[in-house]
Amino acid sequence: MLRAITVYVVVAFFILILGPPLLLWSVISGSTDALYTVGIFGAKAALFMAGVRISVTGREKIPTGKAVVFMPNHQSNCDPPAVAIILPPVLIMAKKEFFRVPVLGTSMRMRGSIPVDRTNRERAFDAVDQAVEALKSGHSFLAFPEGTRSKTGRLQTFKKGVFVMAIKAGAPIIPISVSGTRKIMRKGDYKIYPGPVRITIHDAVPTAGCDISDRAKIAGQVRQAIMAGLSAEEQPIEPNTD
Repeated sequence: MLRAITVYVVVAFFILILGPPLLLWSVISGSTDALYTVGIFGAKAALFMAGVRISVTGREKIPTGKAVVFMPNHQSNCDPPAVAIILPPVLIMAKKEFFRVPVLGTSMRMRGSIPVDRTNRERAFDAVDQAVEALKSGHSFLAFPEGTRSKTGRLQTFKKGVFVMAIKAGAPIIPISVSGTRKIMRKGDYKIYPGPVRITIHDAVPTAGCDISDRAKIAGQVRQAIMAGLSAEEQPIEPNTD
């Protein structure tokens, strides 16, 4: 439990102590680059204090010079920082509750990340349209196709919105397998356990020239890629209803 307390103190320091002056600087300077850089450094510090050992395969498959949608599976709260620190700057599309975290939520909105209200269909569509415009403007996104953390660590079924977003923007999807994070932070458990995390970056799944009717096919390709990088205990057991 001491490890968890230390990590939470580190996170609180970066969010509550360094966050406000950086927010002010972002308003004054008109740039959120410093805010993002410090946030990534804070994520690295928290992962280090948690005893997370990250190994990455396929780093060379991260595209440069184009907007893409990075799609990892989602096992725990360890996933977003573990994935974000290995990627170029990205915006995040996540459930609206994530944006309620003091300072952090404001920082993410200022950067251009987009909250999704899953209880309101119209607002969810609006969020997808906003993301499409951001992608067309050259901003890459990090989005979790499962929509929420897996309670068991096994891959869940995918939500439609992130695939509609990628197809409408014609943006390639980069599937990412994240293996081992549930053992570090389990859903509903505030303890943190040190251990290895294996991240596998797969070949891009193109969406250019596709339309919404191709969504299931594209989601299936992304799903198969992610499954290839997961252990047996992380494989889905439910039928694929994508």
